[in-house]
Amino acid sequence: MKRFPMMLQLALILFCIMAIPTAILTWYSGTQILRNSESAIAESSLAGLNANRKLNENALSNLATDAVRLSATSIFDRIRNFETFAELNSNYNYVSNAQVLLKELVNLNHRVDGVYSSYFYLEGADYVVSTDKGLTTLKRYEPIDWMEDALVGRRGISGVWYPRKLTSGINVVSYVLPLNRLSTTTRGMIVVNIRESQIGDYLRSSEPGEKGYLLMQSDGTILSHNDKAMLLTDGSKQPFMQEILASTTKEGYAFLEREGERLLYTWSRSNLYGWWNVNLYSMDELMTKTLTLQSKIILITAIIIFAGTVLTVFLATWLSKPVRELVRIVRARGNLEVANKNELVFLDAAFRRMQEEEEGLYKLLRERERDTRSLALHNLLRGEVTTQIAEMFPERYYLVAVVSIDRYRRYVSKTNPETRNYHRYLLISECESLFPDRVRVRCVYQGEGCFAVVINYGYEELERNFDGIKGALGGIRDIALELLGHSVTIGVSSQAETSSMVSDRAVEAMEVIKHRMIEGSGGINYWKQEAQRSKKYIYPANSERRILNFLDIGDLDSIIKELAIIRDEIHSVEYISYDNIMFIYNQLAGATIKHLRENNISTSRIFAGQGNIYSAIASIDTLDELEDYLRVLFGEIIQYLARNPGEVNYGERIIRHLEGHFCEDIVFEDMAKEIGISYSYMRKIVYDLTGKSLIDYLNLLRIQKAKQLLLESNLNMTQIASEVGYYNVQSLTRFFRKYEGMPPSSYKATKSRTS
Repeated sequence: MKRFPMMLQLALILFCIMAIPTAILTWYSGTQILRNSESAIAESSLAGLNANRKLNENALSNLATDAVRLSATSIFDRIRNFETFAELNSNYNYVSNAQVLLKELVNLNHRVDGVYSSYFYLEGADYVVSTDKGLTTLKRYEPIDWMEDALVGRRGISGVWYPRKLTSGINVVSYVLPLNRLSTTTRGMIVVNIRESQIGDYLRSSEPGEKGYLLMQSDGTILSHNDKAMLLTDGSKQPFMQEILASTTKEGYAFLEREGERLLYTWSRSNLYGWWNVNLYSMDELMTKTLTLQSKIILITAIIIFAGTVLTVFLATWLSKPVRELVRIVRARGNLEVANKNELVFLDAAFRRMQEEEEGLYKLLRERERDTRSLALHNLLRGEVTTQIAEMFPERYYLVAVVSIDRYRRYVSKTNPETRNYHRYLLISECESLFPDRVRVRCVYQGEGCFAVVINYGYEELERNFDGIKGALGGIRDIALELLGHSVTIGVSSQAETSSMVSDRAVEAMEVIKHRMIEGSGGINYWKQEAQRSKKYIYPANSERRILNFLDIGDLDSIIKELAIIRDEIHSVEYISYDNIMFIYNQLAGATIKHLRENNISTSRIFAGQGNIYSAIASIDTLDELEDYLRVLFGEIIQYLARNPGEVNYGERIIRHLEGHFCEDIVFEDMAKEIGISYSYMRKIVYDLTGKSLIDYLNLLRIQKAKQLLLESNLNMTQIASEVGYYNVQSLTRFFRKYEGMPPSSYKATKSRTS
């Protein structure tokens, strides 16, 4: 093959490319013909029927399960005592209870497609709660006497499916579920009506050639049919249905001739309901599609072979022309010692040599990369002085400047990684080019928006009072603002006389960066040795107390004035550390949150969506930004307290009532009425205050009292149970084990051994 011309090889390759689709289409044709044979069609149709049957069963089972789940709730107890429509409508709260039940029925309708309506009938009542007519009397609703027939032969506690036609003319299959006597004392029935047309949608096959479908009960009654006139009739009278009903197998298929047409019957029986699912197909239509498909495949195959033959020669000539030209040029310019070989072998040899040269160059660059100035500079900033440092920095004195991007998180949120990499490259290049020739400078990126600039200079710059360095730092600040769209703060360390001290000066420069909290962003700050660093932290405790008092009375203007006083006090101190400033504002935020919680105010609601307050404070660069942040924070707190003036009073009254009466038999609904709020709102307030439900908090109070009596009295278990509000020792033991992880006796023994 190496000696054959490339054009001939390309022609052969292209011909194979054209031949492969031909082979694939031929194989596909044979496979499709086989799959569309009579037995294959029958098996496929039966599988589709089973899939549709399972889809229908799953939908009906889900609907029945949801109805059973609803019947197990206590929602029907809300209207249990109202047997007449007039009695139910006599009070707004009674109607509201019925509306809650109606809402649950509407939710039940939405859980499965095709539900027409659902309603609940209270045994002995003269009304129903329905989703189609709302709360209405039986006289205005459809008859319900059919339910007795539907429940004949019902087994167990599950409901039954019953086909019928509504007075409106709509055919439905109704699910009738009497309420379980084991789960509720309410007597009544849930009825869910699903459209017959929806069941038909589940059963209708998407395969071509379908003639019809039907769904029959075990007694032959037609539940669903493509011909709606056949609904609720005797399906056994239909052709071949008697044989299907008498079949001993639960699924199968058969071919029949009827009126000169060959038909395929497929059937499957539901194990869940005992219903028969039957589909009818025309074999003539199915086989017609098979023959049509076969003809099309043959035609496509012939077209591809003809087109492939023409294109092979054309493409081989056209595609090989640039390669042949390239080979001619390479041979004229270089000697690869490749003779009597075709163009592909020649190019392979040329590319192999290029790859070898590239690998050699890559190895050289990788070796040089280990010795680059960036690596040496990183090592120097970490305290590792390498041999390259003396070459890079021949002068005696060193300074380290750190260039930090202000509001770095905002900068990151507005730029993508590629843009940030480009900005870093440009800024490093500018940093190293702005200094005068007498000053040696190297710059590296340290991460988190910080660039470290190592400055090396001699006596000449020292005698000039650092004029060149100061001017260059100012230029870096201006260029960074123009390039990044963000200001930068530059921190400059004290002078070092040896390279081994550079790492310590880098730490100094990072500390100077923190001074922008007081100095503001966008400045150039220099290291100063402060004697005050050993002093204790300052904290404006009086301002804290005044702010909390102003918060209680909702005086935002006075709070803003106090925040300004705190800022002025920080500015007035001769020296204050960054950590001290963070301590002041974190402590102020913490004291505010603690004060709110002590007053039973839900801080989770106030600060929803705020994120972590302490992280937000730590990410702020300057005092002015900190003050603005706290202004907004206290404003939101005061707005919340203004919108919820009764939250504190209600919470205190509820907790006080529970702590004073937990030993008694408390009826929560009566307790809520006494306080003046709804039962659901009272539960919400208790959960917000304690993190526990009403019953859990009540039991926790009882168990705390029981623990005290166990250790401090001689009462027996029965007496202790009665004292804390339980009717028997079993209840006390159960809840004691839930909250303490052990029975009362073990708890008492453990505490006795410990003491």
